[in-house]
This record gives sequence, structure tokens and C-alpha cells, in this order.
Amino acid sequence: MTYIFEVTDERMERKMKKPEKMTPPTAHNEAKPGDFAKTVLMPGDPRRAEFIAKTYLESPRLVNNVRGVNGYTGTYKGVPVSVMASGMGVPSIGIYSYELFNAYDVDNIIRVGSAGSIAPDVKLRDIVLGMGACTNTAYAGQYGLRGTFAPTASYALLKKAADAAEKMGLTYHVGNLLTSDTFYSADQTEAEDWAAMGVKAIEMEAAALYMNAAYLGKNALAICTISDEVFTGRVTTPEERQNTFTQMMELALEVSIS
Repeated sequence: MTYIFEVTDERMERKMKKPEKMTPPTAHNEAKPGDFAKTVLMPGDPRRAEFIAKTYLESPRLVNNVRGVNGYTGTYKGVPVSVMASGMGVPSIGIYSYELFNAYDVDNIIRVGSAGSIAPDVKLRDIVLGMGACTNTAYAGQYGLRGTFAPTASYALLKKAADAAEKMGLTYHVGNLLTSDTFYSADQTEAEDWAAMGVKAIEMEAAALYMNAAYLGKNALAICTISDEVFTGRVTTPEERQNTFTQMMELALEVSIS
């Protein structure tokens, strides 16, 4: 059976048009056209971006440093790869990932960040592949959808990451993340409520990245290392988060060239 839908609401037609192509440089990125590879690793911390570039990329060059949000391009095992920081939170990654997708023709963004475990089987330094990203943010409101949008990873990237993690012998989990707008929440039971729904960990960026990818027809995946266990109080130090979450970085790099 074939269904034919006729759009008669001019307002809906206008809302659903895709955005115009942006021209580099942008307000937040000084890179020139062609400076970014098709795949970008995106940590939150600019220092983590620098660490990844200088540790793993061959001949890395700084292509963006507006506001100190370091962006580098080099090669990994002979394949062009870029890495650029996203900053913290939905508004920040929303800006930087949108510009990379729209203005710089990036096809894949892999978030490499930290998250707080709220599942009893997800321990410190485990890796979580964000199949979906529940959220308390209002980011989806801009699309004017008549319902609730479910932000999900790109299956192709998710499958590559799971396959690579198996080969690398990593301890990893696949499931829902919670992208939260609040780091210090006044609601002391919020984490317990999301945990009861099977959410693995809390972070602050994945949902916006997934929505941008969906809207612009691109691919996105969040790979997170557990930096703290919310209910036990176990934590890693800022220096450890910056420099020692190497399994996550190496996993993302393998996905980027597969």
C-alpha cells in the first residue's frame, strides 16, 4: 500500500527546509575550507584535544584556536583525521558540531568525553557507547516537532565501535546516556529516576550532537569513559581525565579509519 502525504500548511513547509550552506570561516572557527578531515574526534576539553593530536596524529597542525577551542588535523595510520574540542554543555557542542557539519563538510563526529556512571554494572574507567541520548534539554524545541524526538547514534559508527572494542578487549557497555543541562542539580533524586529507566551514565553533550547529525544528514557517536560513579563517590582527577583515558581515544581513532 502506498501512502501519499500532501503538505498544505505553508508554515510546516517553511520549518522543514534544510538550512543554507555556511561558508568558512565562521564566527567560532577560523579554519579554511578543506582544513578539517571528514571525521572529527570531539572531546570537551581543549587540552584533551591537544593531547590526542600530539600523541596520536602524524604531522598535526593547528587549524582553529578561536576562544582557545583547539582544532587539529593530521593523519592516523595514513588516514586524515581531525580533533577539536566542543567545550561543555549542549549550547557549546551545538555550535561547534553544527559548524563542522554545515560549513566544513565534516561527515562524522565522534564525541570522546567523560561521563558519570549511574548503573551498578558500569564502573570507573569503563567505556560507554551511547546508543541513545535521553535528555532534559530543550534543544529539540527548535525543530517544532509534534512529539518527542529520540536522539540516537549513527548505527554504522556504533557497530564499528562495538566491533573494535571487542577486538581490543575493552570493557564497554552499549546503552542510553543522559545528556543533562545541569551538573549541580537541585533535584537530588534525578539520577536515581534515570537509573531506574536503565540509563547507563550522565554527560552533557551527546543529545545535541545527535540532533545536529540527524538534522543535517550526518553521522555521530558518543564514546564516553566513566570518570566517576555517581552513587559510590569514586572519581578520577582532572589530570587523569585529560591524559589517561587513552583506551577511549584509541577506540575512536580506530573507528575513524575503519
